[in-house]
Amino acid sequence: MTTATLTDRYVDAAMRTVPEAQRADLAAELRGSIDDQIEARLGEGEDQASAERAVLTDLGDPDKLAAGYTDRPLWLVGPRYFLDWWRLLKLLLWIVPACAAFGVSLAMVLEGATFGEIVGAVVPLLLTVVVHIGFWTTLVFVVLERTGHETMTSGPWTPDQLPEPRQRGAGLGDMVTSLAFLAIFAGVVLWDHFVGLAPTQPGLPFLDPGLWPWWIIGLFLLMALEAVLAIVVYAVGRWTPALAVANGILNLVLAVPALWLLFEGRLINPEFFPTIVADDGAKVGVIVNVVIGFVIAGIAIWDTVDAAMKARRASRG
Repeated sequence: MTTATLTDRYVDAAMRTVPEAQRADLAAELRGSIDDQIEARLGEGEDQASAERAVLTDLGDPDKLAAGYTDRPLWLVGPRYFLDWWRLLKLLLWIVPACAAFGVSLAMVLEGATFGEIVGAVVPLLLTVVVHIGFWTTLVFVVLERTGHETMTSGPWTPDQLPEPRQRGAGLGDMVTSLAFLAIFAGVVLWDHFVGLAPTQPGLPFLDPGLWPWWIIGLFLLMALEAVLAIVVYAVGRWTPALAVANGILNLVLAVPALWLLFEGRLINPEFFPTIVADDGAKVGVIVNVVIGFVIAGIAIWDTVDAAMKARRASRG
């Protein structure tokens, strides 16, 4: 039995991943190239074994060489697809875990689960969702790359693809919008107290009448501080870390008492839903309370994170 030489072993290893139709031609071409380089070294005085080993070492890993012959990429998500993969992955990680956590938390609260039970269910859920998003998104792009399909940004890059400048949240429109929202909300609170929000039940307030006067005064003071903050951000011309921290503190001071009052049954008028929904008023009230709780927490978190991101972008700029 003839012992295979290093060249035989190298050529065999390189051809393992080459399509059958190309294998014979590429093997002959590779072997001829190796022999030529060995002959050149022999002419310089090297011995056969040293020359053969040196040539094969210079050629490198046979699998990489074979990939070069067949134009087969040796990466998971190559440069052509990386940016599309990264943008989609970030978008999904911003949206899907939050929606999953919200849906599961809402369902468990409506079923009467405790806070510990909710946390115990949501944390593993978030980890699972993140892993699945990363795996399946990457798998899709691997398939696209290996099959040669175009992605969302196929074709050469042009200036038309440039995004619009990101808003810093410090323009006149942002300030006017914030002030208008605060004014409308204050008007709704006053209308609810003096007129009522139920057209069929004049004078029936949605908010608990026990909130007047001190809790409502405190709410209006916080809203006034929010208005001052909006004016200061506009005057400064951008969000700063200090203003973002102030915004987060205001959100915390507003959201925590509101949530405490809500779950103590002192935020929403306990007579509101039983009055306007005769049969299932109590059940409707429980569901609305839970939804309002999630809305309050969600708005506070979103506004805090949004201001922090704007401050970060402004500081980088």
